[in-house]
Amino acid sequence: MTSSASPIFNWTGPLGLPKFEAIADDDFKAAFELAFSEHDAEIGAIASNPDAASFDNTLVALEQAGDKLSKVASIFWNRAGTDTNDTIQALEREIAPKMSRHYSRIAMNRALFGRVDSLYQNRKNLGLTPEQDRLLERVWKSFIKAGAGLDEKGQARLAEIGETLAGLGAQFGQNVLADERDWILLLDEERDLEGLPEDLRAAMAAVAADRGHEGKFAVTLSRSIIEPFLGQSARRDLRERAFRAWTARGAGGGETDNSSLISRIIALRTEKAALLGYDSYADFKLDDTMAKTPGAVEALLGDVWTRAVERAGADQTELAALIAEEGGNHNVAAWDWRYYAEKLKARKFDFSEAELKPYLSLDKMIEACFDVANRLFGITMTPRPEIKGPHPDAKVFEVKDRNGQMIAAFVADYFARPSKRSGAWMSALQSQHKLPMPDGSVGRMPIVINVMNFSKPAAAKPALLSLDDARTLFHEFGHALHGMLSDVTYPSLAGTSVSRDFVELPSQLYEHWLTVPEILQSHARHYRTGEPIPQALLDKVLAAQTFNAGFGAVEFTASALVDMAWHTGGEKGDPAAFEAETLKKLGMPEAIVMRHASPHFLHVFSGEGYSAGYYSYMWSEVLDADAFAAFEETGDPFDAATADKLYTHIYSTGGSRDPAELYEAFRGRMPDPSAMLEKRGLA
Repeated sequence: MTSSASPIFNWTGPLGLPKFEAIADDDFKAAFELAFSEHDAEIGAIASNPDAASFDNTLVALEQAGDKLSKVASIFWNRAGTDTNDTIQALEREIAPKMSRHYSRIAMNRALFGRVDSLYQNRKNLGLTPEQDRLLERVWKSFIKAGAGLDEKGQARLAEIGETLAGLGAQFGQNVLADERDWILLLDEERDLEGLPEDLRAAMAAVAADRGHEGKFAVTLSRSIIEPFLGQSARRDLRERAFRAWTARGAGGGETDNSSLISRIIALRTEKAALLGYDSYADFKLDDTMAKTPGAVEALLGDVWTRAVERAGADQTELAALIAEEGGNHNVAAWDWRYYAEKLKARKFDFSEAELKPYLSLDKMIEACFDVANRLFGITMTPRPEIKGPHPDAKVFEVKDRNGQMIAAFVADYFARPSKRSGAWMSALQSQHKLPMPDGSVGRMPIVINVMNFSKPAAAKPALLSLDDARTLFHEFGHALHGMLSDVTYPSLAGTSVSRDFVELPSQLYEHWLTVPEILQSHARHYRTGEPIPQALLDKVLAAQTFNAGFGAVEFTASALVDMAWHTGGEKGDPAAFEAETLKKLGMPEAIVMRHASPHFLHVFSGEGYSAGYYSYMWSEVLDADAFAAFEETGDPFDAATADKLYTHIYSTGGSRDPAELYEAFRGRMPDPSAMLEKRGLA
């Protein structure tokens, strides 16, 4: 394969997209080998440059290098996450360690680090712009954290650890996907469907038909099926079966059991941190974040935990009273909570998710997402249905600014399928920057993908969302905006290339606009009649926003605290026993489980991204609640001056400045945690 012959490298489709349909699974291996080789040559040329190190011939050259590797990797990892198969999974297990080994070689290239280090030590005399200074600092720190300062033996071991961790992370994720894909509960009698609303029945029927069981109804472990089933099914025995399967992903005791992988991953991460001179892996990961230390994280989580457990205890008492009132003779079990919470919400606020969902069709909520972006930032999203995306379900949009200038391409892949891993995420096929490139082009336009796992409806039926689903849609589009509105010079600083506990600010902040009354009034329309959501129902929805707050805070905070426990302290022993003991020490309520138990905690164990970093959602929540308060203080959720500051200091700046500096520039001060506690109903 040559670069000129491969559509993997030549993105000649409309809007500058790859021609996805021309890329076969078997094309990737050769493309990776070519890209690795070319990147090695580029790095070698930089490291051996006879001229003295300068910002341009070292830092800029590093930023320009690896364009082909970025292209093949972005397409491949999207396919691995959204439409995998045996061929892709086998290559994933092979490529993940190779990628780790490749970047370890770069980080441990002594001649290359010598050039970077000489610039860093002399940075005050280089006359750099603030963005250039930030890039130099980030690159230098990345070399240090990748082992550039270690001796030869230490570097070799660190590289070996990185390679092994990459392979283990890939296997962890594949095991969870296999458990999710293979488990199914088929229902075909009316008594098995008691309590289930029409839209959920339709979604379950569509999934069953898709898997070859026409005329039946399927419960799967996709969150968009399992959560509404647990909240609506009147059959306690079926709720228990489904719940146990859902919480046992990655812990089934067979080939897909992740227990031994967790032990190896934790041991290797601990060793890695020690090699680099850190007290724990958590200290290593938090070194370049806003939180800085495990102690700061634990202080925030500890305060929320105490309030959440107290609130959940009061809620559980109400749920138990409801069970007794209905003649039940059982305690509130974990598979009961969602079901009775739905009943209690219906009683307290006189509405249910089933009443609300007809007004939250996916198409209308997409319109709402785009409308908010237009009101805040002036951008328009134009569908391009004639353009093929990476999967037949994927939709492509052209993104223009308020002046009609194209600034990005957006791809949205909304529906669950067996070949897609669970969850929701944003990724960038291409990051924005302004540098001249080796192929003669100048800069790159961002190409951003949002991935969801909503239940795909039957033909000609609309996809109806829960309020949580709609929040997820807004959340991921907030990430997408962070990538699409990026306006920086260097790719390493573009879009979401910020510290882990700052990256969730643009996404979580964007969620707030979903429940702005004028947005719901404009876009929450009944899928059959087109009638807007009744004011009375809207009032109930807004009044119920903090209902069941203790449950949500407990399941999230437990996961964050267990994540930190894994990555601090000494020996962990058996993973199941360690998790159970940690939760016991915390005083975990028996009727609630972690949002992500360790054997399927993909954020933490399928890669290093959110390891010792799951807390960042809550850290960012402190920021987002305080940031939205800036709009509330003006009396206008779309106040133009505040929106302009939000664009200038948050959405467009990527990682070009320190996150605390960026937040202060937007808000005029650091955030007040009280807004987050009030938002969660824990104040």
